[in-house]
Amino acid sequence: MKASLIEQVLGNDIEEVLVAPEDIQVKVRELGQQISADYIDKDLLLVGILRGAFVFLADLIREMGIPVETDFIAISSYGSSTTTSGVVRILKDLDDDIEGKHVLIVEDILDTGLTLNYLVKNLSSRRLASLEVCSFIVKEGKQRVPIKPKYFGFTVPNKFVVGYGLDYAQKYRNLPFIGTLRRSAYEDNGML
Repeated sequence: MKASLIEQVLGNDIEEVLVAPEDIQVKVRELGQQISADYIDKDLLLVGILRGAFVFLADLIREMGIPVETDFIAISSYGSSTTTSGVVRILKDLDDDIEGKHVLIVEDILDTGLTLNYLVKNLSSRRLASLEVCSFIVKEGKQRVPIKPKYFGFTVPNKFVVGYGLDYAQKYRNLPFIGTLRRSAYEDNGML
């Protein structure tokens, strides 16, 4: 199979592909069906965490067989580094009131759990009907705060990963797979 231009250009920075595009499609379909079945008689609001979750969220809602609402929140604890700063900041809050709603947080990756723990506490204080988490990637052995998402896609090793919405310094989100970066991709930028 011939690689796309994106994979040819950006793929030179990729050391290893951990999750292939075909596996992503299958898992997103499964998650969409499972979530649809669980919320069939409920009004569901999906809260996407910007920026990383937008790719996953867009694919996920197309696989759901129920009406859903979406909103977005932007929070940060990374900046342009490969490790979390530990300080969580809300950069953009939700646009609408969510009181009384069934909310599903849609996250790209769960690693330390600090960001997601902060968000769960923040949203829980808004008098919701229910609150659950769907994380596309769960990183092994990295959690500093125990959070178990009700829905998740893949578990990956404790390595810095990019692709399918995940970035390094705002790049690589458009890769159709999940992969690890070669050291040269971030050492050249002085980010090691």
